[in-house]
Amino acid sequence: MPDTPQRLEALEVKAAFTEDLLDQLNLTIYRQQLQIEQLQRELQALRQQQPEGGVAARSLRDELPPHY
Repeated sequence: MPDTPQRLEALEVKAAFTEDLLDQLNLTIYRQQLQIEQLQRELQALRQQQPEGGVAARSLRDELPPHY
């Protein structure tokens, strides 16, 4: 088969590109996981800042300045 070397070379090129793409995707997933973990830490910090029992129902009258 005269075209076997060309076909083999084409497969090697495709394999190299596929490997490079896989490395890029792995890096993207790794960075996204770091970002998710950071966002989870920030969310936990925000939850700790919130008063116990959640958001208290407040009346608009409580928001009025004292001169009203």
